[in-house]
Amino acid sequence: MTFLRSETGLLDPAQRKAGAPLLLTAELPPDVLAWADGLRRAHYPPDRNRLRAHVTLFHALPPSVEEELLGVLADLARAPPPEARIDGLMKLGTGTALAVDSPAMIAIHAAIAERMHGLLTRQDAQPLRLHVTIQNKVTAQAARALQTALAPDLRPRPFRFRGLGLYAWQDGLWCPIRMVPFRG
Repeated sequence: MTFLRSETGLLDPAQRKAGAPLLLTAELPPDVLAWADGLRRAHYPPDRNRLRAHVTLFHALPPSVEEELLGVLADLARAPPPEARIDGLMKLGTGTALAVDSPAMIAIHAAIAERMHGLLTRQDAQPLRLHVTIQNKVTAQAARALQTALAPDLRPRPFRFRGLGLYAWQDGLWCPIRMVPFRG
């Protein structure tokens, strides 16, 4: 599960710093990941592209909830892999994302948010708009140009999420903790 644009991949878990916030992702299946990551490599500014394509559910959960969160994820992963669909482009102002439609993943997010009530950052407490960022930190003109170029050929693409990924976020890098596959 290589995540960083480096020879070593993810941060070695032994390098994990105490107190690093937790980040939770909905893990894409290999074919969708390869396609989305190819778009990201082609259109994300190379000097800023340190991660592979991903769908973030929570950006910064407190590290103190790790044990409880792993239990919640294990319970939720007993369900079948949630259905989803790439459903067009999402405008990010100075970037572009693939919009993802998945009522089942939104429900999973809501269940986790309910368990973590009172511990969420403002960003994580906002309504979730599932997406895969393929371009960011460019001019609005460059973002519009990419959207214009991609839109005619982009078709809905159904898939199922394969699991939930838990990472520690430190110094702009991700340190893997666990990938919890759906088993239902």
